[in-house]
Amino acid sequence: MTLEDFNAFCASLPHSTHVVQWGESHVWKIGGKVYVIAGQDETGTLSRCSFKLSRMGFDILKEKPGLQGAPHLASRGMSWIQRTSDETMSDEELLSYVRDSYVIVGRGLTKKKQRELGLLED
Repeated sequence: MTLEDFNAFCASLPHSTHVVQWGESHVWKIGGKVYVIAGQDETGTLSRCSFKLSRMGFDILKEKPGLQGAPHLASRGMSWIQRTSDETMSDEELLSYVRDSYVIVGRGLTKKKQRELGLLED
């Protein structure tokens, strides 16, 4: 998958915002909170992608080939995985996990912010 295709997917999620920071990382946020960080190789192909998931999911996936605890996040006790290859996780599965990360992070926003974004019904 190209980084362009990946970014198009993330842009399709309501209230997603995008910034390039930390070098050339593509950072996607909801309500100002990061839900996925991605990078590309010299050909424009998605080369790494870090996302948040449940503690159980983290414990299972961190041992799989092509996946690892996300640098700078998992080492702080956070449940973030980095996909470094599609050896274990296909692009379709990755996008499913990214959508789940978006939901997890959205649910972690304050109730006020969730209401502002229309994620909660009054």
